[in-house]
Amino acid sequence: MATRKRLSPEESRLAALEAARALLIETGPQSVTLKAVAGRIGRTHANLLHHFGSAAGLQKALAAHLAETVCSTIADAVRASRAGLGSPREVVDLAFDAFDKEGAGALASWMILTGNEDALTPIVETIHKLVDEIAPHEADHGDTTHVHEETLALVLMAMGDALIGTALSRSLGLPSTAARDRAERMLVRTLESAERAS
Repeated sequence: MATRKRLSPEESRLAALEAARALLIETGPQSVTLKAVAGRIGRTHANLLHHFGSAAGLQKALAAHLAETVCSTIADAVRASRAGLGSPREVVDLAFDAFDKEGAGALASWMILTGNEDALTPIVETIHKLVDEIAPHEADHGDTTHVHEETLALVLMAMGDALIGTALSRSLGLPSTAARDRAERMLVRTLESAERAS
């Protein structure tokens, strides 16, 4: 009889979050339950209750995990873009993919529909932290309004595109990349404006 590997509490929590993320991407947010995640990693329902407290707690932790992972990747892309090693389009694609392919849009809408809106707090806080990190000059001078507005627009565009972008683009006779193309133009203008100001 095989024995299960004993994981540290942090390893067990991370394994559960990765399993929850896989379920989210594979079958949607409604499948991210304590029972399903426990079954996926070979742990008990009680073990997950210990780590997350409830299904809502698991979803909130998953939202935070997604936000941290995605924002870290976006921050790396922004730094690469500023160093001439990447492009604004890569930043846009990462943001849009986070809400679409990585399931953040579906998770966010599911949490809102099920009354678990406070689970969005980690996403909002992580994005805010990312903006302050990638725009330190503006943050130092208390002039973050423009950067915050651009970030809000990018996130809302990515979220909306994940939820209805394909159908709406098709209905309007636009290419499926229309929202990404628009977001890229917005980001390019913002970067050009920042370069002129510095």
